[in-house]
Amino acid sequence: MEDSFQRSINYLRLSITDRCNLRCTYCMPEQGVQLQPHQEILRLEEILRLVRVAAGLGVSKVRLTGGEPLVRKGVVSLIARIARVKGIDDVAMTTNGVLLPRMAEQLKAAGLKRVNISLDTLNPQKFHQVTRVGDFRSAWSGIEAALAVGFNPVKLNVVVIRHFNDDEILSFLRLTYDYPLHVRFIELMPIGASDEWAGASLVPYTEIKALIEKHVELTPSKAVSGSGPARYFTLPGAKGTVGFISPISSHFCGHCNRMRLTAEGKLRPCLHNSFEVDLRAPLRQGATDSELEQVFKEAIGHKPEHHTLPETGWANQKRAMVQIGG
Repeated sequence: MEDSFQRSINYLRLSITDRCNLRCTYCMPEQGVQLQPHQEILRLEEILRLVRVAAGLGVSKVRLTGGEPLVRKGVVSLIARIARVKGIDDVAMTTNGVLLPRMAEQLKAAGLKRVNISLDTLNPQKFHQVTRVGDFRSAWSGIEAALAVGFNPVKLNVVVIRHFNDDEILSFLRLTYDYPLHVRFIELMPIGASDEWAGASLVPYTEIKALIEKHVELTPSKAVSGSGPARYFTLPGAKGTVGFISPISSHFCGHCNRMRLTAEGKLRPCLHNSFEVDLRAPLRQGATDSELEQVFKEAIGHKPEHHTLPETGWANQKRAMVQIGG
């Protein structure tokens, strides 16, 4: 399935809940967000059907997101069913890791191949500050659990925020020597809760990379398994890699292969563009698979060539990141 710019779209990021057990400052307003009523959220059977339709159009990779996907009841059985869909060869998840210690084995057995774990600081006090409610020990235990059950790769997503965690870059780098972790430094995006302050807190990837190269040689590496936009580098003697994701200073829209399905069934071809099409309504009104395919094609036809975040910011969009899906 190609969009109007000849990009092959084979990757569906699937938000299965708008609920989260943390309250990260750049993702959610301090007062939280108004959660969708239970009946507005796609049922597991509905999600599975849409995955089958997407697979029929050429989607082969699915990533479960949220909110925090592990708070969704039935997530293990959903993964097992998605993993069996013909055409789907990669099922992954982005999580904060807090619930992984008690769920990692079940998730692995169900068919989850790999995880990205969001972790922005190694300092317990700062972790509580950025998440507002979180306990660093729980998140770190999730990382240990992911490694123990054999998820491969295990990636750490580190959103770099000036004057908050930019002094921890080398500490994260050292993790790649001690563990087979793939640390990805991500530029802060002005999305929802962070729209007003992200610009002043942005640390461009070139600055992060230059800091690292003062201490260690970076060798360009082939991409780590997955469909992400990171530029990867190896380090002498390290077990893992370091990657950089630069949605602001050097966007990767020309190679974007993804679309997002929100928890309430809106298909969003670009994270940074407010255009969405509704899949839930036709799904619940008895649409055939062919009719649902047309909705997917409509969304892909509206996928923009590139985003305009540096120029427009979040442009007064009302949704926070947690309401769209990571």
